[in-house]
Amino acid sequence: MPRWKDLPEELDPQIKEFTSQVRRLVDRSGLSVAALADRTGYSKTSWERYLGGRLLAPKGAVVALAEVTGTNPVHLTTMWELAERAWSRAEMRHDRTMEAIRISQARAALGEFGAAEATGGPSGASSGSRVNGVGAATGIAGPAGVSPTIPPQPTAPDADAREGAGSGPADPDGAGREGTPDVNSWGVAGYQGPSRASARPGTAAGAGAGAADGAGPEAAAGGPARTPGTPNPYDGQPSVTRPARGSAGRQRVIMFLSGLVGVLVVIAVVFFLTDRGRAKHEGSARPSPSATRHASPPPGVKCTGSACDGKDAEAMGCSGDLVTTARSATVGTTTLEVRYSKACGTAWGRITGAAQGDRVEVSAGTARQSGETSGAGDTIAYTPMVSVKDVAQAKACATLASGRTGCTK
Repeated sequence: MPRWKDLPEELDPQIKEFTSQVRRLVDRSGLSVAALADRTGYSKTSWERYLGGRLLAPKGAVVALAEVTGTNPVHLTTMWELAERAWSRAEMRHDRTMEAIRISQARAALGEFGAAEATGGPSGASSGSRVNGVGAATGIAGPAGVSPTIPPQPTAPDADAREGAGSGPADPDGAGREGTPDVNSWGVAGYQGPSRASARPGTAAGAGAGAADGAGPEAAAGGPARTPGTPNPYDGQPSVTRPARGSAGRQRVIMFLSGLVGVLVVIAVVFFLTDRGRAKHEGSARPSPSATRHASPPPGVKCTGSACDGKDAEAMGCSGDLVTTARSATVGTTTLEVRYSKACGTAWGRITGAAQGDRVEVSAGTARQSGETSGAGDTIAYTPMVSVKDVAQAKACATLASGRTGCTK
C-alpha cells in the first residue's frame, strides 16, 4: 500500500512539484511523520496537511526540513517560493469566485424585493397592466430580470385640466360628485395632486377657483391656488418667527461679554488661590533666626547656646575650624585671646606662652568662667565656654603668677 495519497487534481503544477519533492525528502530520510514533527518543531497534524497538499508549508518548516534531511536549503526554498506564488494566485481566484457568488445572490435578492414592491406583492398587478384605464410605463429590467412599473407622469394639459376642474368637495367616503372614486390624471386613487407651492401662477382657472373658494389677494392675483375640497397642506403648521437682525446682534454681544466676564472671574480665582498658597508656603518655610542658629548645628557639634555654658569647647566640638579669635591682648610675654564659635554661639578665654600658675578668665554679662595652667611645662590654658548672642559681650582677662594682669578691650 503506498505511503502517500494522490495529490488533489485541482492543485497547481508548481505546488504539486514542490509537495512531491518534500515527500521524496521525507521518504529518503526514513522518518515518520511523528519523528519529523518532533525534530522540526512543527506539529504532526501540520505535517500531515503539508504532505497531503491541503496546506502549503511555511518557509520556517521548509528550512527545518532541509536541516533534518541534510538538503541544501537554498534549492528547497527556491522551489517553495514558486509554490507560494502559485498558492497566492489560487487564493485570489477563489476569493474572486466567492465574491461573484455573493454579488449574484445579492442582486437576485434585491431584484425579488424590488419586483414585489413595484407590483404590490406577489398577487399585485403585472408590469403590463393598466391602472384605472391608464397604461403603466414599463421600467428598466433590474439585476434579476425584474421589470418594475413606474406610474405615468402627468402632462401639462392634464395638470391644467385638473386645476381648472370645478368639482365640488369630495364626499367623506372618498367618492366624487357622481359617486365615482376620486381619480386624478396620475391614475392613482386618493392622490390630491402637487402641493400648492408647485401650482403654476397665472392660470385663469386657478385664479377663479381661488376667488370662488374665498382665497386671499395672493391667490386672486395669480399666486398659488388649490382646488376646492382639497385640504390645505399648510393648515396647522407652526409659523417660524425670525428674530430681528438688531436683536440677534445684541444677543451675540451679550453672550460674548458674559463669557468674557466668566473667564476673568476664573482667572482671578486661580491667581488668588495660587498666590495665597505660595505665601503660606514661604511663611512656613522661612525659619526663625534662633531656629537657624540652633536647630541644625554642623556635624560633630554637641551643644549650642546656653546648653554649652561651663563645658569644654574641644569636648563639645566647638573648636577647630569652627572657632575664630574675636579679640586679643598681650600681658608680659603671654598672649590673651577671646575665642568665639558662631556655630555654637559661645565664647571662651585662652592664654598661650604662659607659665605655671598663670590664670585666664572670660565674662559675658553676669556669666564668668576661669582656667589656669595645669602644671610645669604647660604653656596654654582655656576657660570653659559662656553663651553669647554677640561676641562683643565677651571679655577675657589674664592674671600671671608674676603678679601682672591684663584684659582685652
